Amino acid sequence: MTAPTFFKHPQALVETAAENIGEGTRIWAFAHVLAGARIGRACNICNSTFVENEAILGDRVTLKCGVYVWNGVVLEDDVFVGPNAAFTNDPFPRSRRWLASHPRTLVRRGASIGANATILPGLEIGQHAMVGAGAVVTRDVPPYAVVVGNPARIVRYSEEGAAPPRAPDSSSRRPEVSAVANVQGVSLHRSPIIKDLRGNLSAREQGDGIPFTPKRYFVVFDVPSKEVRGAHAHRACHQLLVSLRGSVACMVDDGHRRGEVLLEGPELAIHIPPMIWGVQYKYSADAVLMVLASNAYDPDDYIRDYDQFLRERQAWERTRTTT
Repeated sequence: MTAPTFFKHPQALVETAAENIGEGTRIWAFAHVLAGARIGRACNICNSTFVENEAILGDRVTLKCGVYVWNGVVLEDDVFVGPNAAFTNDPFPRSRRWLASHPRTLVRRGASIGANATILPGLEIGQHAMVGAGAVVTRDVPPYAVVVGNPARIVRYSEEGAAPPRAPDSSSRRPEVSAVANVQGVSLHRSPIIKDLRGNLSAREQGDGIPFTPKRYFVVFDVPSKEVRGAHAHRACHQLLVSLRGSVACMVDDGHRRGEVLLEGPELAIHIPPMIWGVQYKYSADAVLMVLASNAYDPDDYIRDYDQFLRERQAWERTRTTT
């Protein structure tokens, strides 16, 4: 019989087969791993933790003390779970009533969950996201988002995992321009506001503030501040975003670098070309966001899964370098 390739403390209870635990994993005192659990390589399972039958842990996962990973929970590679963070797997629990199957809660690679955070069942925590200590997560968390509070809300986006920033263009003197200058293809367009006693006016024309021919527009308004819009990329469509009233934070991501700009009125617009991941959040209560689009609506033009976006972005970049 082959000797286990992982470390098990004498006071740990490990019921799963040795082949279900990866090489170099350490399981410490008073941890309990049930028979069907699967744990990857080089994980650190700290004191007083519990891993249920249908739980799956990837490689290099850290469970700090007091973490229970229930059926239906999947932790991908390099996930960190802080002490006493709580996963749930039943949206409406009752004593002695059992679900036929449990909602799948997925924590993507590189994400971190802070101490005492609570994750509701059936959610997805995006790659490299950061859940703050004590947060109560009631909806999916986008990749790289930093969320805090109860209910958890996005406060910013992490730069972890992004490539080093490029030197800003010499014309990028304004701070908001520098903020997105690192994201390939994204540009900001400023149009002066003409002020008059009769009222103010802001105008844009194709080639002068509108870098493409619009075929469609839509307006987003009355968005609760906790809501996130966008969270997708387009394969072919260009978009120009202008805040007609109030303020909206726009995050853009080219798969290597991320940047963020706050749109605060019609003077400033952001051009998001195809194959750029975009998210809009932190809507003020009075925000009215207008979006000009180069294409008619086509559901097949959307990429709504971030991992799928990364795969298509890499293929798109290879095509550009070989043509």
